[in-house]
Amino acid sequence: MKRVLNLLFQKDKKTLEEKALLVQSGQQKYLDSLLADYQPFVKKVVSSVCKRYIDQRDDEFSIGLIAFHEAILKYDRSKGGSLLAFAEVVIKRKVIDFLRSSSRYKDISIEQHTKEDDENGAGKSLENTISFNHYRIKKDEEKRKEEIIAFRMKLQNFGLIFEDLVEQAPKHDDARINAFKAAAVLVQDDSLKESLFQTKRLPMKDLEKKVEVSRKTLERNRKYIIAIAIILSGDFIYLKDYIKGRLD
Repeated sequence: MKRVLNLLFQKDKKTLEEKALLVQSGQQKYLDSLLADYQPFVKKVVSSVCKRYIDQRDDEFSIGLIAFHEAILKYDRSKGGSLLAFAEVVIKRKVIDFLRSSSRYKDISIEQHTKEDDENGAGKSLENTISFNHYRIKKDEEKRKEEIIAFRMKLQNFGLIFEDLVEQAPKHDDARINAFKAAAVLVQDDSLKESLFQTKRLPMKDLEKKVEVSRKTLERNRKYIIAIAIILSGDFIYLKDYIKGRLD
């Protein structure tokens, strides 16, 4: 099922862990993209340690980004667990070491982040973190499957199936982006949205007036636009994550 979604929404099929292994093999382009794409993650982890918002101008952010780089290089897939779980532990440790060495920080609350490490040992803490992450991944996967089943049922109401969408999905980036934009316009307009869900047909004439693509293009991508509109209109958290960024 995930393979079908990747085909449908044209996501990069490589997981974060696979990209880390490519970095370890010397493919610099993946390192550059990971360091750029995961800056929000680094900020979040560093901010949680510092108890304040951290941005790129802060020394703590630089320490966190260096630690994330280190985690990418040291990640061992054979030990199980996700790279993000491992990276979070590494970032926290590095930032805490930095804070401890800085005279600006005397807050005892810093110790709370390493309490488990101090009591059970760093290895045990990391083991617990990865174990919890395994559980979370499993639960996420279950919810994702349930969501896909619900999406399939919605598609059936419109006479659509996954296989049709994969075959008819726009092959070029421009066409795919235009289809996403058309779907976004549709769901943001109450009258168009109501027409879609009542008639189970794309309100072609009215939609054409509100988008910058031709009727022919809308006709060609009709099924794809409907599918995206269903996702955007529903409580599809995971599927929305698949298409996140395509509407920017």
